[in-house]
Amino acid sequence: MNGVTRTLAALAAIAVGAASAVACGTDQPAPRPLAWGPCPEEVVTEAAPSVLDCATVPVPLDHAAPASGEIDIMISRLASPAPEKRRGVLLTNPGGPGGSGLAFPAFLVQRGMPATVTDAYDVIGIDSRGIGHSAPIRCGFTGEGPYVGNLPPYAVDDAAVTARADVAREVARQCGDNDRDGRLRHITTANTARDLDRIRAALGEEKASFLGYSYGTALGAAYASLFPDRADRVVLDSNVGDTHLDRDGLRRYAIGMEQTFPDFAAWAAERDGTYGLGRTPEEVRATYLELAGRLDREPREGLDGAAFRGSVFAFLFNAVQYPTMAGLWQALRTGAPLPDLGDVPDLASFDNSWTVFLTVTCNDVDWPEEVRPYRDAVAEDRERYPLYGAAAANIIPCAFWPHEPAEPPVPVAADGPVNILLVQNRRDVPTPYRGAELLRAKFGDRARLVSVDASGHGAYLLGGNACANDVTSAYLVDGTLPAADLSC
Repeated sequence: MNGVTRTLAALAAIAVGAASAVACGTDQPAPRPLAWGPCPEEVVTEAAPSVLDCATVPVPLDHAAPASGEIDIMISRLASPAPEKRRGVLLTNPGGPGGSGLAFPAFLVQRGMPATVTDAYDVIGIDSRGIGHSAPIRCGFTGEGPYVGNLPPYAVDDAAVTARADVAREVARQCGDNDRDGRLRHITTANTARDLDRIRAALGEEKASFLGYSYGTALGAAYASLFPDRADRVVLDSNVGDTHLDRDGLRRYAIGMEQTFPDFAAWAAERDGTYGLGRTPEEVRATYLELAGRLDREPREGLDGAAFRGSVFAFLFNAVQYPTMAGLWQALRTGAPLPDLGDVPDLASFDNSWTVFLTVTCNDVDWPEEVRPYRDAVAEDRERYPLYGAAAANIIPCAFWPHEPAEPPVPVAADGPVNILLVQNRRDVPTPYRGAELLRAKFGDRARLVSVDASGHGAYLLGGNACANDVTSAYLVDGTLPAADLSC
């Protein structure tokens, strides 16, 4: 695998409660005082110039059986510099599942989190269970072989789905074989939400506010549903649509690409004189389909059609990547040397994050265990969503996962305080607008939805929309929710 292909593979790789609603572990022992100290060196480097403290919080590995043993969850703290203005703690999650969150408070500051918010809260970063410095789990992925990242590859035909099933089956077996500490089956969204409440208690707070992006919206929805009286002000940005990611959520990736691609197509058409990808958005779309089909038949330098489509999916996360994507397309179309896309990543370094993504996704819900439903879905979505449907509907290792779900997903609780602000770009690849509509309907009167007329993954602080930023910051600081859903 050459440098360009490895970089594109990494781009694609990065791009991706019980029925009784009882919150297990609510009878908590008195928390031990936290021992704050320096964060791990890599967190210090990533957070600079912000200065964070770190500590660990013990939580049960199995919240349903607390006596079975504990794991330590590492958290970070960007302390409020204004104690007289401080109102509490703001727990954060950057998404994934599988993303390290320890340096995330510093990242939010770098992206312009206003002083009014950082004065009002100690902003708390978290390596959730299984991630980084919190009892990490690993399937042993090296970045070599047929499994590179958790985005399913585009299936050009029915036989490709069957062939992918063999890869998925082997990956599930590998993850089970590497579960030497017995942690795998306990890495779920519900348990991570229960960890959040242990963290709240350890911080000495009666309530905790929460800011989560992407998968963090599923986690925040679970926390607000399991612990409605302990969740303070909750902001969910780029919404999955529920408390978990399931087949429907994965298949919505194809909808997100169909809705977001026109923004790039219009941008490229305006620059046809530079890149030569088409004079109209329709011509740019035709160029994409032509290039993908050509690479299906004749891969170039190890770059096949599936990797190409996956890279485009990832490039569409943010308009700042449009020139890089257009340059790659131009080289592929003209036969020029492929552009330098930067440092070649060590794909083995994604082992932990890939493992957590799979583990949470597979443990949260019961996935079909036969290949036929995936074959049917791929055939259907290939026609409905030509850009990416035959990838998003493809089979993943959850079909062969070694563990059945220990409990049903956390049901979204419509009963509770009116304290949930949903923020959503109207055009978002992995979490399309439909996810926000679904979660808004499930929360009912508890929530308000801020719809942002923008393209990309992440709105608050990440998208540059002043209206969305102002509304969200005002809610976090003053508790001012919009009287009704609004558009920015």
